[in-house]
Amino acid sequence: MAGGVMVKSGGGGGRRGRRHGGRARPMAEINITPFVDVMLVLLIIFMVAAPLMVVGVPVELPKTAAAALPSEQEEPLTVTVTADGRILIQTAETAPDELLNKLRAIASERSSDRVYLRADGAVPYEQVVQVMGALNNGGFTNIGLVTDTGGPSFGAGEN
Repeated sequence: MAGGVMVKSGGGGGRRGRRHGGRARPMAEINITPFVDVMLVLLIIFMVAAPLMVVGVPVELPKTAAAALPSEQEEPLTVTVTADGRILIQTAETAPDELLNKLRAIASERSSDRVYLRADGAVPYEQVVQVMGALNNGGFTNIGLVTDTGGPSFGAGEN
């Protein structure tokens, strides 16, 4: 029986695959963990900041127990009546005598006839009804009155 031990020649000493005197080669893989961390932080920042970017005119809306209206694809038109009686279409102030002409021009450009009317609780009912009449006459027949939720509901708790 012939038995023997085989010895490797070349004297590499187990340094197979390394070149240039032991320097490490650059990694061919991309570490995406820092990238994902940054993206998650940016996502959280935008989720927190997005509700703050809603443009609006500050008014004290009356409270009601009504449910919210469903949202649409097109940005809704908002008409605001402030406590001091100013009328704003979106954020642009409009004189009461120019309101009807501007509403007709806007209605001809829009595909939706929905409009949201925001009126301060201190505004007289007569002025709110006049603006509603101008909206209807201007081509907007789907008028939603914007209120705050959580207010008193008539008849609740009474017998």
